[in-house]
Amino acid sequence: MMQWLYRLADSARHRARRRSWSRTQASGRRGEDLAHRFLQRMGFQVVARNYRAQGRPGEIDIIAWDGDTLAFVEVKTLASSEYSAPDRAIDAGKQRSMFRTACAYQRRAGVEWGRIRFDTVNVLLTDPPGITLFRDAFHPLRKASP
Repeated sequence: MMQWLYRLADSARHRARRRSWSRTQASGRRGEDLAHRFLQRMGFQVVARNYRAQGRPGEIDIIAWDGDTLAFVEVKTLASSEYSAPDRAIDAGKQRSMFRTACAYQRRAGVEWGRIRFDTVNVLLTDPPGITLFRDAFHPLRKASP
């Protein structure tokens, strides 16, 4: 019953967003909504969405605790995987941006660097949506000063 209500709410929210947002923005936000719910079902405790460090460029889609590990999650959404997997769009520049933003959050939250992980979630907007979590999707070589 609850799944049906979630799908109905997602559909209504997506239609409303499509009226004022571009198709890409609306689809990306729908993917983030689906990923958020998926992570919660997997036992993650979501603490922030669309986090931006003050005065710095870059954004982290979802920040969540997975047990005693703080996961910084990038969500990538595509209509299909016909050409490639969504996470293939996470290049070195995006990884550096996530790393800098994660450093700012880590300092603010007072979390030890050894308890941090970078994950990705692929969302395919098929019927039903396909959602895949990749833990430890990438590893920064060292903790640098942002």
